Amino acid sequence: MNTKFIKLSVCTVLFATISYAQEQDSLKINQLNEVVVSDTKFAQSKEKSGKIIEKITAEDLAKRPGQSVATVLSQVAGVEINGNQSANSKNQGIYIRGGRNRQVAIYIDGVPVNDASNINSEYDLRLLNVDMIESIEILKGASSTLYGSGAATGVINITLKKSSNSKLSGNAFFALGTQNTSEDSKTKPQDFNQGFSVNGTLGKVTYLTSLSSTETKGFSEAFGENYEEDTFSRVNVLQKIGFKATDKLSFDFFGNYDKINNTFDTSYAGSTVSNDDVYNNGNSEQFRIGFSPKYKYNKGELVLNASAATIDREINLFSSWTNTVDNYSYSSRSINADLFNKYTFSSQFFAIIGVQTQYFDMTQVDAYTNIEREGAKFNIIDPYVTVVYNSNFGLNVNAGLRLNIHSEYETYYMLNINPSYNFKNIPLKILSSISAGYITPSLYQLYSVYGNLDLKPEENATAELGFETNLFSKRLMVNAVGFYREETNSVGFYTDPITWTSNYINIDGTYNAKGVETSVKYNFNDKLTANANYTFTEVEQPLSRLIAKHKANAGVDYMFSERASFGLQYQFVDKRNDAFYNSTLWANENVSLAAYQLVNANFRLSVIKNRLSLFGAVNNILNEEFQENIGYATKGRNYKLGLNFQF
Repeated sequence: MNTKFIKLSVCTVLFATISYAQEQDSLKINQLNEVVVSDTKFAQSKEKSGKIIEKITAEDLAKRPGQSVATVLSQVAGVEINGNQSANSKNQGIYIRGGRNRQVAIYIDGVPVNDASNINSEYDLRLLNVDMIESIEILKGASSTLYGSGAATGVINITLKKSSNSKLSGNAFFALGTQNTSEDSKTKPQDFNQGFSVNGTLGKVTYLTSLSSTETKGFSEAFGENYEEDTFSRVNVLQKIGFKATDKLSFDFFGNYDKINNTFDTSYAGSTVSNDDVYNNGNSEQFRIGFSPKYKYNKGELVLNASAATIDREINLFSSWTNTVDNYSYSSRSINADLFNKYTFSSQFFAIIGVQTQYFDMTQVDAYTNIEREGAKFNIIDPYVTVVYNSNFGLNVNAGLRLNIHSEYETYYMLNINPSYNFKNIPLKILSSISAGYITPSLYQLYSVYGNLDLKPEENATAELGFETNLFSKRLMVNAVGFYREETNSVGFYTDPITWTSNYINIDGTYNAKGVETSVKYNFNDKLTANANYTFTEVEQPLSRLIAKHKANAGVDYMFSERASFGLQYQFVDKRNDAFYNSTLWANENVSLAAYQLVNANFRLSVIKNRLSLFGAVNNILNEEFQENIGYATKGRNYKLGLNFQF
């Protein structure tokens, strides 16, 4: 950790300490009604949180009908989901604070999700259907003390829909839309989404069953001419059952099945060589089961989140070198058990003590590789503790420690301290933090033909300082955070220029990312709401690929009545650096992708109150032509129309 980071960290804590010394008075602290869980794993008012946690509520999701999980997330300050405007078959990249997929931990209902057979153990966001989601919280910054490996730049905490209090309720929906690039104007529907769910409460038992599917085609994943339309299909099944044994003891069980199939084209950008073949296709199948008993007692609550998951992937890829179709088969298994206890010492002080254990293994079979589970597995045992102090005069402190005990390398530890201060005479909260994160080398990086058992985990350290305020009777919300992140021991792919042998290594040196994230929201009245956010991100090489220095979002939502609403959204993404392999030059070639802007609109109309609603959307109204990645096509102006029936 260099001197620059240490100086910034000291200044951050010093600023929070000065806030602590402010004169106390008896004025009531400004209360925020919103509840968040991501920074403690237990519900607490946002006012007591020392982080700016972006929360996408069920109401927010209802205002964006027809949008995918990736598109919704990409409108959050500091978050970019690269590929959300490309063909559905394209893989997606998550960028938070200059980081990549592997540096973002994704949790679903308190359970981590990932694909242990993937090169970086990344989770495929395309597996998720937004219609199954109740809410999403985004916690930015290193957060490994609570969330373990992968929480280096942020955590995406997803809560799936829950059972209603009635004996039987549910909904069914159907939507269709176009799939055009900016050069197309087809009106034929080529995007279909449909599904239903039933849920309710019968005495001490709650239940929820949900089934949905998606099918799209319309244009090629690859950018260029003479490519055939690529297809994408997805099936999602979710089953939840809860049992409330007593007022103190409850059990929740879930089973989740997701499957996607897609075809794709491959190309060599910048050359005349193109490979457009019907043999290029892939599929991914995920099955998850789990249970979560919760026990409440006078001084706290004990929770166990346990789960097991399998992901099987298969890719068939046409090789122009051999004129054959190569088959790549991957399979991974994971087991997670996270036992944690919240103990309340007083109204101002509580502690969370837990231990998380995880097991991973994988297989890979293709013409060149045969990795078996017996030789590609590891386990992790991580004890951790977090203490939270909420004073009655405005000071809040969240501090934690975690040990990472890994079966393949030495034990590591990480710390965080997150002080904040709520001023009592003005509606202002000052927040700061110093936190650490780590990323365990993946099974592929350790055990594949390019593997290296001497790899160490990547380490990240983040310092941030910001504020949050609510003015005019909480109608105006403004927040801003400045951050500085350092990354060391990054895992990279190295090829020896003499022997041409390749393997994964820890890259020497320290790289940094810094920036500012700010959001504004104003409720003019019960009908009209406006919001905007801006993100500035500056990163050192080699981290800068596909990172926009400037990004902005803005939107307005208007309720004509209880039955009709309209929304308009604007997004600007600055130019980005990218690279591709030029097969003519036999070398990588750097390119600059132009900035672009998008304007989207949506509406919702209740045809039969609380029963039948009509929704629609127009995306990329200006029919902007742009590229998210070099060599890949993107969506132009498209329309979507759907019906939702509730019972």
